Amino acid sequence: MIITKTPFRMSFFGGGTDMKDYFVEHKGAVLSTTFDKYCYVNVRHLPRFFDYSTEISYSKTERVTDINNIQHPAIREAMKMLNMQEIRLTYEADLPARSGLGTSSSFAVGMLNAFYSLKGKYVDKKKLADDAIYLERVLCNETGGWQDQIAAAYGGFNRINFGPDGYEVLPVIISPERKRQLNNNLMMFFTGFTRFSSDVQKANNISGTKSKIEILGKMYELVDEAEAVLTDTNRDLDDFGRLLDTTWKLKKGTGCAISTGSIDDLYIKGIHAGALGGKLLGAGGGGFLVFYVQPEKQKNVREAMKNLMYIPFKFENGGTRVIHYSPEEFEIKNGN
Repeated sequence: MIITKTPFRMSFFGGGTDMKDYFVEHKGAVLSTTFDKYCYVNVRHLPRFFDYSTEISYSKTERVTDINNIQHPAIREAMKMLNMQEIRLTYEADLPARSGLGTSSSFAVGMLNAFYSLKGKYVDKKKLADDAIYLERVLCNETGGWQDQIAAAYGGFNRINFGPDGYEVLPVIISPERKRQLNNNLMMFFTGFTRFSSDVQKANNISGTKSKIEILGKMYELVDEAEAVLTDTNRDLDDFGRLLDTTWKLKKGTGCAISTGSIDDLYIKGIHAGALGGKLLGAGGGGFLVFYVQPEKQKNVREAMKNLMYIPFKFENGGTRVIHYSPEEFEIKNGN
């Protein structure tokens, strides 16, 4: 039996520049962190006592004798990709799916990590990220960027650069105290709205238009500016919050499905209550709102968001990991 634990991610700046169609021609970069909310994937070989050979449990349960009949596309394609047979897979998570925290990609990374481990193979973080990108973007043909898979695999607070040759992951060098202060100034709320990221990306698929390219270029520049705020102790950390407000306004210009009237109203409420800035996490359309709020204003923001669920969190550095490993003897039927 294998159990993997994989964090969700919070993306601050540069979202949209991690789309392959964009970064192969223009520079891309994101500033993001993983935090202490996780998904868990439990995988073992299924005992041969049943009239089905594979059992999958997520929001529903599937029992099949043919992998091709699995409805969940990522599980089906990952099993075919790694030739997984006769397994029982269970998925659990601390937060709901389709909520803007890279949940599907965290699951993909954690599942692949579990599959490789069940085969007795160790793979590094880059291999897990690359395989998860291939699984979601190629095999499952889902529209979206690359940052979620990379963040889930590597963990930590990073700048991820994208270009025609691929990507590089650069940890952000920030003192523990400044990092703690940033964490304490961020407040996250669940809007109650969920959506498929790939659907939002398709609705906003205007990457070739001149106006969107210009906006994405400005969003890329904000990654540099935000990183400078974090790493230069002479800079006012509150500027990070003000830059979040800038990127919120820019991102709204990249697509009609980024925000809704209800989300706009919530954001304005947060700003009026004292937040310096904030953003909707993920591709848009719903999910989690994060605000940057100075400590003395946080009570006011909590009151303004009283109809939403407040989610306290802490940054984490681990990325995906195997938390239980019990090797199993398994022979494929008929030696196939």
